Amino acid sequence: MEIPYPPVAAEAAPAASLTSEDLAPVAPAARTWGTWNYAALWISMSLCIPTYMLASSLIQGGMNWWQALLTIFLGNAIVLIPMILNGRAGTRYGIPFPVFARASFGVLGANVPALLRAVIACGWFGIQTWIGGYAIYQLAVRWWPALGTLPPVFPASWGLATGPAITFFLFWLLNMYVVYLGVDSIRKLLVFKAFFLPLAALALLWWAISAGHGLGPILAQPSHFATPDGFWKFFFPSLTGMVGFWATLSLNIPDFTRYATSQRSQQLGQALGLPLPMTLFSFVGVAVTSATLLIYGTTIWDPVVLAGRFEGRWLVTFAMLAVALSTLATNIAANIVSPANDFANLAPQRISFRSGGYFTGVVGLLIFPWKLIADPSGFIFTWLVGYSALLGPIGGILITDYYLLRHQELSLSDLYQHEGRYTYSRGFNPVAIVALVLGILPSVPGFLAAIGVLDKATVWPWLLELYNYAWFVGFFVAGGLYWVLMRGKALL
Repeated sequence: MEIPYPPVAAEAAPAASLTSEDLAPVAPAARTWGTWNYAALWISMSLCIPTYMLASSLIQGGMNWWQALLTIFLGNAIVLIPMILNGRAGTRYGIPFPVFARASFGVLGANVPALLRAVIACGWFGIQTWIGGYAIYQLAVRWWPALGTLPPVFPASWGLATGPAITFFLFWLLNMYVVYLGVDSIRKLLVFKAFFLPLAALALLWWAISAGHGLGPILAQPSHFATPDGFWKFFFPSLTGMVGFWATLSLNIPDFTRYATSQRSQQLGQALGLPLPMTLFSFVGVAVTSATLLIYGTTIWDPVVLAGRFEGRWLVTFAMLAVALSTLATNIAANIVSPANDFANLAPQRISFRSGGYFTGVVGLLIFPWKLIADPSGFIFTWLVGYSALLGPIGGILITDYYLLRHQELSLSDLYQHEGRYTYSRGFNPVAIVALVLGILPSVPGFLAAIGVLDKATVWPWLLELYNYAWFVGFFVAGGLYWVLMRGKALL
């Protein structure tokens, strides 16, 4: 019989600076999430506009339909492994990600991976907010065409038109209002999204099949790679990007699995809710994007831009409102909960979930999200692959520490103590920091070349190639170094 919830040691009261209501272990009576709760969570998070854009970007990059779907399925099957492994710690001890990271990085050093994870979540928050705001713009400009001809007020280098900027900021304010109300306020929107978005996706697929004269011509479009070498050069960084898509949640999944009734619930729920629904919803993006080449003569990878081409103001209004509401629900669930906890971990007594959410919103503005998704290559090669170089090493360290070194045994009370086994050197584990830095370093030259800071001709080709595998390289380099260095310390 499974006993996954050891009690907190009564003899050691938690240090006030290391705990709060949001960071404390979840009591067994409050752990009510079953298999279908986790399946529903992942289905809901998978059914989002970035998933569609993920698939459509592969089509625009040159893949045919089955190559794109296979890449997406493989990426999600791979990232499911660290998702379940890290999730087990949350279920066993009832702790969120920032507290789990204290075991390997130290009670203060855990702020390093938590902040890296939080900044990336801020970027995703900005991207989702931009998508929702642009959907509102597409709606509004149909009723007030003058919104599309407002004089520019931002520098040309920003690439931000005035009309979309206004609706983006209004949608951002709406997100901040939901943070003020609390996450519970989003439940009804999640229910709406769970029912509506699959119907909207099927309606969009039906339109593509009808306008494209059947599914056959759509799926008959060949791959656009002239040689197998060209395909593989696109496939591997794309696979890394697919892993990177959910690499954020693969780290902070304890934020959700801490509420699980059992290990089986979170493991089976995630296995049912992630790879297959992601692949099925991606098929809509693949088919519709392929159809746009037949219908319009060019591939349109952004569904919001595509819906803006539809005839009829009421149709566009309905579609864009649905996109905005669905995006709002996803944004709060996927991109506010985790960074708010991560920021709260910095100063639990001073930073609440609400103030952490506000800070997430501000950083999401400053990150210029409209530039991150301006084109498919930037979305995959700069954003997804780039941040996977940061998250892969963290995942490697967490899993190596918990499974290979500690054999899934933690001292729950010491995770909340300044003087305990996770204090290391003044609260920081130098081995984890060194392994993290060395795990990130191999991907840095390739990233700098990808964003144009370095000329690719000046970077060794093998370093450019390593960047295509950024998450995998970081995961195994950091995890391996951490194991060797920690074992070496134990033998001294």
